[in-house]
Amino acid sequence: MMLLEMAAGGFADRVAVGTRDDGLTFAELFERSGAIAGRLRSVDAGHLVLADVSSEALPALLFGASWAGIPFVPLNYRLADAELRTLASRASPALAVAEPGAAGRLDGIDGVETVDRAVLWAELAAAASADHDWSFDGEDVALLLFTSGTTGDPKAAVLRQRHLISYILGSVEFGSAGEEEAALVSVPPYHVAGIAAVLSNAFAGRRLLQLPTFEPGAWIDLVRDEGVTSAMVVPTMLARIVEHLDAEGPSSPGLPTLRALSYGGGRMPQPVVERALELLHDTRFVNAYGLTETSSTVALLGPDEHRAAVASDDPAVRRRLASAGRPLPGIEVSIRDEVGAEAPVGATGDIWLRGGQVSGEYRGQGSRLTDDGWFPTNDGGWLDDEGYLFVTGRIDDVIVKGGQNISPGEIEGVLLRHPAVADAAAIGLPDHEWGERIVVAVATHAGAEASAEELCTLVRRELRSNRTPDHVEFVDDLPYGDTGKLLRRVLREQLAHLGDA
Repeated sequence: MMLLEMAAGGFADRVAVGTRDDGLTFAELFERSGAIAGRLRSVDAGHLVLADVSSEALPALLFGASWAGIPFVPLNYRLADAELRTLASRASPALAVAEPGAAGRLDGIDGVETVDRAVLWAELAAAASADHDWSFDGEDVALLLFTSGTTGDPKAAVLRQRHLISYILGSVEFGSAGEEEAALVSVPPYHVAGIAAVLSNAFAGRRLLQLPTFEPGAWIDLVRDEGVTSAMVVPTMLARIVEHLDAEGPSSPGLPTLRALSYGGGRMPQPVVERALELLHDTRFVNAYGLTETSSTVALLGPDEHRAAVASDDPAVRRRLASAGRPLPGIEVSIRDEVGAEAPVGATGDIWLRGGQVSGEYRGQGSRLTDDGWFPTNDGGWLDDEGYLFVTGRIDDVIVKGGQNISPGEIEGVLLRHPAVADAAAIGLPDHEWGERIVVAVATHAGAEASAEELCTLVRRELRSNRTPDHVEFVDDLPYGDTGKLLRRVLREQLAHLGDA
């Protein structure tokens, strides 16, 4: 709320969110956030749950929850109804805001009152603001963000007010944006980058535009029509934007207003970013690496480093185009081996992080921070001799496809319900477009048969399309260790030829 109060006081009449002609000003955003806080207090909500796409209501809901002193809990609206309801029930008691026309997905959950976002937004336009009596306690929980683990049981990452404030004050200068600047965000609200974008752009005084459903042509049109000056995408999106611009040919007007483009959330194929640098030669590129548990970005590869790497003949310098850059001020990075000892420069290990924005806490499970404040990320990586961080992939088994975390366990659970399937394992292998593709290894019962098509259809029906395997490999058996643990590393080696490096 300190961030919003400063923004409303500093640039009240600027448009904060939406189009230039009919967007919400910072003063109006402040008042709408206060109206949401009043609504939350009137029903004694313990949480504000969001099961909705990104919309003009998102910033007001985020700030309104903090104004009311309760956690904001954005959920993955792409989940199947049963999964979505389970997560919502874990945030009870709550007021849940649902996508227009979809409030029924959360009806009947004990302690959860559901309201249609469009209905709520219309009501709030005439509602009175709450008293200006928000808390200034940094230990208050600001956000609960559910993350998937290898077991398929999502954990609720806890981000407190002090974590988010540390990130913003350490990375954004107040009022640094010009009145003409506009940022386009295409990541969903349940992604920490979507939340960080609201906070950082508000503090900078920059207008925020949202594209709830990404499509490259629509994204490019919005950049051109609204004079977008900065944007954030995941690698899959950038690949499709590059393809679209290439298809426009030499007569393409390009993206002349786009001054800065940041990307992150997955592995970026080097040919994609190299081509993007060629097409958008006046745009400043940033690769951002971070996690939910670290309040978003902890390391950056900056614009000058991008251009220097792509222009260099030195392999060590050029290789940095594939790095996550160097840590933000206030962030320490350490590479640790399996017993927690610091690894030498150039050696791969677990990325450990420490700093004021690092939480590492999960509701009901406590903190994963070590006694001296380090957070083991379970991301593999290494540091070069200049301190550039290279992220090699997840140490755990989560598949990261198109910037979305997908649990192998939930896919395997569906496959194992098929009568012909005796054993199954899902892994992620490199994919040029998506970062990782979902490959499943399936062993069938003796004498039983199942086609790849029917198994993919089964997963698609049960878990939605982004969980559907990209390839099904039938095997005699799966590799297990002496203790009965599935050796996914061995399986990845066996099926490496199915990846697209």
